[in-house]
Parts: sequence; structure tokens; C-alpha cells
Amino acid sequence: MGYSTLIDILGSIMIGGILLLILLRLNDAAVANSFQYNADLIIQKNLVEIVTLLEFDLRKIGYCANWQALPDPTKAIIAVDTNSITYLTDLPTIANPYGDGIVDTLRYYLGAASELSQTPNPRDRMLYRRENSGLNLGSNLGVTQFEFKFFDTFGALIPFPISVPGEIQSMQIDLALEDVAAYDEQYRRVFWRQIRLAARNLGNR
Repeated sequence: MGYSTLIDILGSIMIGGILLLILLRLNDAAVANSFQYNADLIIQKNLVEIVTLLEFDLRKIGYCANWQALPDPTKAIIAVDTNSITYLTDLPTIANPYGDGIVDTLRYYLGAASELSQTPNPRDRMLYRRENSGLNLGSNLGVTQFEFKFFDTFGALIPFPISVPGEIQSMQIDLALEDVAAYDEQYRRVFWRQIRLAARNLGNR
């Protein structure tokens, strides 16, 4: 075997190794892109689901099919803080999609970070929805931020703690979601803000 033949073999091995490394990198990039695309799709769908339900519920603060059962809108909001709200409304049923005329209590609030310590994402938290005295219904959709700001009739920000919820006329909602688990800890994030959401019945004063 000649000297030139050995050089050809070594050159072939080097070129083959370089091509193999390129293929491995391309495969890793393709896997990462696939995970990130799927993560984007999932959190976008989760965001749409949460926002649709939130806007539907919060716009019905103080609403009741039997208006005489809830005649004073200033008493519709019971309690609020930076990441929770409790209020009176008339929840729809299968038989009565516009409400049954019976006043219900609905609460939204963000759970503690320690509740989801088993998930890879250290920031995700449970978002709970509780009807009347029923169970706290929640699911882990990757919520990392759920915050309220409240404004009075003149559009002025009401500072916390809010001792008189009846002063609230509108609210701002900030909602952020991330992956529950992410490829190589590269968490995708989406953010949504509703500026000055106002329930129609809060204006009937």
C-alpha cells in the first residue's frame, strides 16, 4: 500500500466524519425545531381557550337573568387582589344558556408555585375556577402570570388592597403562558393583555 493511498484513506475518513457531524447537527436542529413548533402551537391553543372563557365569564359580572335577584351592581364584585377575583353572576346551564335567574358566585385565582413543583418548568402555576361552594377546578395549561389591575369610574387606577370593590368600573388583565416542559429548557412564552375590560352591568349605577 503506497503513501498516497494512505493519504486518500485518511482524507476519506476525515471527510466522512465531517459529513456525519453535519448530519447529526441537522438532525438535532430538526428535532429542536419540531419541538418548538409543537410547543408554540400548544401554548397558543391553551391561551385561546383560557382567554375565551375569561372574557365570557368576566363580562357577565353582575348579570342575572332575573335582574331583581341582583339589583345593586355595586355589590357584584365581592373581593379582589392582584391575581384573584370573586364576584356574583348568573352561570349558564344546559337548560338555561342565558342563566337560570339564580345568583351564583364565581372565583378565579392563581395557585401557589409549590403546587407544580413536579413539572420541569419552575414558573408554571395552576389557574383555578370555582363555582359557588363547589370544587376548585383547575388545570395546568402553563400559566405563569395572571394579574389584575382595577380602575374606577374616572379611569383612575385603584391601588391594592381594595377595601371597597364597589368602586371598580373596569379592569386590566395580564396573562402569560409558557411550556410545561420544553426541549433543552428553551421555554416558549405567549402574552395576552385585555385593557379596560368592563362588564356591562357594572355601569348600571
